[in-house]
Amino acid sequence: MSVIIEDVECVAETEKAICISSPLFDEDEWVPKSQVHEDSEVWKEGQKGNLIVKDWIAEQKGWE
Repeated sequence: MSVIIEDVECVAETEKAICISSPLFDEDEWVPKSQVHEDSEVWKEGQKGNLIVKDWIAEQKGWE
């Protein structure tokens, strides 16, 4: 299953992770690229939109 987080911006990225910013978060969050769903609008630096991630990481980060 997947979880959609709306109004996200990717503010940085490395080879294996993206750093995202959202009004829903107190601070920026790092997400492994391996946990980003292929239909996500946000998967590299500079992109904005809906982030789709696997449900286990959303639960781990308290986004559900």
